[in-house]
Amino acid sequence: MEFLTYALWFVVAIGVLVTVHEFGHFWVARRLGVKVLRFSVGFGRPLLRFRGGPDSTEYCVSAVPLGGYVQMLDASKGDVDAEELPRAFDRQRMPVRVAVVVAGPAFNFLFAIVAYCAMFMVGVSGLRPMIGAVEPGSPADAAGLRAGQEIVAANGRETATWQSVVERAIGASLGGGALELEVRSSPDGSRREVLLPLDGVVVDELTQGRFFERLGLGAQRLRIEARIATVTDGSPAARAGLAAGDRVLSVDGEPVEDWEHLVRLVRERPGKTSSVVVERLGQRIERSVTPSSETEEHGAYGRIGVAVQPPAPEVVEKFQAEHGARTSYPPLEALAKGVERTGEMSLLTLRMLWKMVMLEVSLDNLSGPITIAHYAGISAERGLPWFLGFLAIVSISLGILNLLPIPLLDGGHLMYYCIEALTGRPLSDQAQFVGQRVGAGMLVGLMGLAFYNDIARLLG
Repeated sequence: MEFLTYALWFVVAIGVLVTVHEFGHFWVARRLGVKVLRFSVGFGRPLLRFRGGPDSTEYCVSAVPLGGYVQMLDASKGDVDAEELPRAFDRQRMPVRVAVVVAGPAFNFLFAIVAYCAMFMVGVSGLRPMIGAVEPGSPADAAGLRAGQEIVAANGRETATWQSVVERAIGASLGGGALELEVRSSPDGSRREVLLPLDGVVVDELTQGRFFERLGLGAQRLRIEARIATVTDGSPAARAGLAAGDRVLSVDGEPVEDWEHLVRLVRERPGKTSSVVVERLGQRIERSVTPSSETEEHGAYGRIGVAVQPPAPEVVEKFQAEHGARTSYPPLEALAKGVERTGEMSLLTLRMLWKMVMLEVSLDNLSGPITIAHYAGISAERGLPWFLGFLAIVSISLGILNLLPIPLLDGGHLMYYCIEALTGRPLSDQAQFVGQRVGAGMLVGLMGLAFYNDIARLLG
């Protein structure tokens, strides 16, 4: 059911974004006098179709929901009646053709502004950026950050939630600089500025969830008691005699603060026999446990085969009420915020893409349809503001991707028009054919890498 739900939200998201993109081409073409023969959402065999409008344009919903296209009258692709030639796309002046091609990506950016605007009007929820722990001797400790402080701004921008801190951190790490934080201490409410250096920390670690860990900075979190709820049969914990209901007190003499602390201690000990002290029915019991050695991308980690009892819903609700934040804005301010966020995320996406091309950021960050479907489902489950934010960032990515100078994409057509403007004549059919072959190869390779990353994430 989860798979079907995520697949459904993926189709909804891609359907919306492709329709917006192709409608941009369609709307501008019609306004500039170009005849449109077909408007298709999806590729392949049409599932639904009808005709409408003064030109009897065919509107289709096709079987493969991974794109779409607008087919315009074009004399270079078939015979066109003499009276229709002025409406053929290939017979238009350069500015008209450029406007039609640019319109698709432009509508993606406009949609992102609208989506962000709606998101800010509905209200954005998240956890307040309260610092829960600072590791002694870490970069965060050296910068002067302390547990209990709240990050109120990063690089001069307000940070109402941890998500906004993460976005500022991505931008700062791509720029190779430091993160300028403004923190508020409690209970006196005094503020001061802190410069957190990002030397040696790369954006890959942020996308893999280890960025703040490297800086020695932890978010304030709901502490869950280190009490075992279930023990997997045949696991290291079962062989050592640990049982459901045991409360773990220490590992190798180090007191266990909560469940997250226990997980960290176990992961640090793959294959190493450790002394574990638990409380069972009011008695202290010591056991020797040897975590199994599991492997992941970043090396081996330990695992003993126990699970935690989730906290009661009322406990979670109380924590969210005390530490949550929700910000919303009136329409005009939300629109300004939408324009600002779209510009920021567009620039961030371009910088990320450039870092990938220069091999300074791992290509593992490239995502395909499976990952997009996963995040579409998760964002939809979290509520309308999250889904709107998801649609906005994917729309921005789609707009930027289509502007890349790759044949078959809008950017490839713009590249051809630049060559035509410089040489005074369009590229030959043979040159365009070769370009299409090259472009198709590049896109297949890019999609193949994205699918590989998706499958690797699933198996990992």
